Amino acid sequence: MSTTFEKLSLPGVILCRPRMFRDRRGYFAECYRKELYAANGVDREFVQVNQSFSHHGVVRGMHFQLRRPQAKLVSVLAGHVYDVVVDVRHGSPTFGKWVGVELSSVNGEQLFVPEGYAHGFCVLSENAHFMYQCSDYYVPGDEVGFHWDSAEVGIRWPIENVVVSEKDAALPRLADLPETQLPGLDGYGRRQ
Repeated sequence: MSTTFEKLSLPGVILCRPRMFRDRRGYFAECYRKELYAANGVDREFVQVNQSFSHHGVVRGMHFQLRRPQAKLVSVLAGHVYDVVVDVRHGSPTFGKWVGVELSSVNGEQLFVPEGYAHGFCVLSENAHFMYQCSDYYVPGDEVGFHWDSAEVGIRWPIENVVVSEKDAALPRLADLPETQLPGLDGYGRRQ
């Protein structure tokens, strides 16, 4: 098998390790094979691919879509990040729990984030090019988020002197999000 898969401590969150064939020129890796990934729990069809570029110390997150949730397969094209996933499904036994992994262009690892989880990352290298493969389209006005440093979640970010957008700096703590702003166990938000 060219890719190995590791189920992490949150239900449905999977670390994917494509095999990298290295030689003096660099490397080659098969980054996605639909039937192999589906057989190992990454069974979504990806309909939108996004890329971000960020500088050292930038934190992007913690975000999710409520009524049009997106499962994501994320990876780093250049650089090194600490990637974080938080279970925000109301009623989940792991609600508010988080897992973090280092993703880089050197290790080539990917993280699968199912619907119902908030996602974010911080940049550890000088710069990072980050790619998100998404199972649904971005819908303006459907994005929800909570403050990247919510004390009750307790994410241990491995950086100091964090740089965030004004929008992310103004997000509420996870504990302050009303139940109507949280997805259910199926990952989808409630209809109002």
